[in-house]
Amino acid sequence: MQFNIADLFESVVDVVPGRPAIVAGDTALTFAELDARANRLANALAQRGVRAGDHVGLYLYNGVEFVEAMLAAFKIRAVPININYRYVEEELAYLFANADLVALFVQSELAPRALAVKDRVPSLRTMVQVGDGGDYESLLAGASPERRFGPRSGRDHYIIYTGGTTGMPRGVIWRHEDVFFAGLQGGNPGGPHLEKPEELAPLVAGKEDALTFLPAAPFIHGAAQWAALIGLFGGGKVVLSPGRSFDARQVCGLVASERVNTLLMVGDAMARPMVEALREPGASYDMSSLFVLASAGAILSDSVKDDLQALLPHVMVLNNFGATETGHQGMAGIGDATGGRPKFAMDESNTVLGDDLRPIQPGSGVVGKLARRGRLPVGYYKDPEKTAATFVTIDGERWVMPGDLATIEEDGLITVFGRGAVCINTGGEKVFPEEVEAALKAHAGVMDAVVVGVPDEKWGQRVAAVIQPRPGADITLAGLEAHCRTRLAGYKIPRHLALVEQMVRHPSGKPDYRWAAETARVGHG
Repeated sequence: MQFNIADLFESVVDVVPGRPAIVAGDTALTFAELDARANRLANALAQRGVRAGDHVGLYLYNGVEFVEAMLAAFKIRAVPININYRYVEEELAYLFANADLVALFVQSELAPRALAVKDRVPSLRTMVQVGDGGDYESLLAGASPERRFGPRSGRDHYIIYTGGTTGMPRGVIWRHEDVFFAGLQGGNPGGPHLEKPEELAPLVAGKEDALTFLPAAPFIHGAAQWAALIGLFGGGKVVLSPGRSFDARQVCGLVASERVNTLLMVGDAMARPMVEALREPGASYDMSSLFVLASAGAILSDSVKDDLQALLPHVMVLNNFGATETGHQGMAGIGDATGGRPKFAMDESNTVLGDDLRPIQPGSGVVGKLARRGRLPVGYYKDPEKTAATFVTIDGERWVMPGDLATIEEDGLITVFGRGAVCINTGGEKVFPEEVEAALKAHAGVMDAVVVGVPDEKWGQRVAAVIQPRPGADITLAGLEAHCRTRLAGYKIPRHLALVEQMVRHPSGKPDYRWAAETARVGHG
């Protein structure tokens, strides 16, 4: 047995076969049932010629099928590839070809887009449609539920495509063993640090209080996949809110009905609608089972975090920090902030490096690049130049620096300012969008905000705010300026305003800075 995701999952199945494993809509499966369906799918893929190392696309909404297809690929040592379900044909053609897809699972309503580009991807040999009119269930029914698989390796690949905040998506290549230790709670899902893979199953078998997880983020977001795996590896139940869109009322209802303990969201884009749902007149959700609400992939602003804490005083509200390229790096709770910026507790594998690639002095106030060493990805798929730029070797040790700017406080906590790629340079001063966005979201009339830089002849760039107002709110640039002056230095205050009816974000909840920059330049949504 290896630190391989399929090996570890099967070891858990064998000790808790009758426990609830996953719930999504009207579907509820035990560990044994989920394993049998994943086995059927794996055997069916093998019959269609999918081999070890082949790439299998998951062009799916959140649902049981995504988890089954992911596990099935791992079982035959194939590599699941997450695909953004908002992509249009040209984006799909790029990603299908870049990822060298051999097989594709596609939501039935998305199938026309996939079929339109299939002939442009010679490697893509088989497609399976999921949902109404699809052949997914018939494929499972015709295959064996037995485990007819050979030995696997902890070095098998697990690729997650990430679009970040700018640029075309890239596939980050993890080895199973490395992502288990770097991404899944430091390699201790639900228990002490494991030294051997065989130690996981006895640990799970001895636990009678396994946790229930609800990853509300879409599975095209790596953190949601990892949250589901943490739940399964702990012998717990994974609850899904099926479909393509985040529904705050549905999520609150699932927390109550399924007695969810841990809820994963992505920033204010999900947390603010949840606040609104909990505040609705007549709303009555039993949230007593919930004790951790964590945001990953985007930081909760202070105003939204405070609202959540007031509505859910018994819940630990956390900002988790990490990236597809780094895994889980640290967390920050209520009160761990400086000037609206969270301060994260991170272990010794993380530090901040200066321009000379040496660690900065804690408490110096110097802003450098956040870096991590230890268990890291192999690199980016088919992108050696980006791999060389992001994964660097210093004094014989390999580090990853995805581009987050940060500083180390005197107490050792790490303050993160944001991704350097979207940092605004106005007259030589650096403005980090997340800080300004947090100040704007504290305005009573602002529902959502994204901050970008727009060209300015004198200053190079000026700060622009794209605002989605609350219904009935009268938002003006002068009003926002007066509001921000008590929270931000003058050069950080937005000098340009674009109002939109609906903010555009990536399905993961992260800001779509490209769209926001174009909207700000045009001056309207």
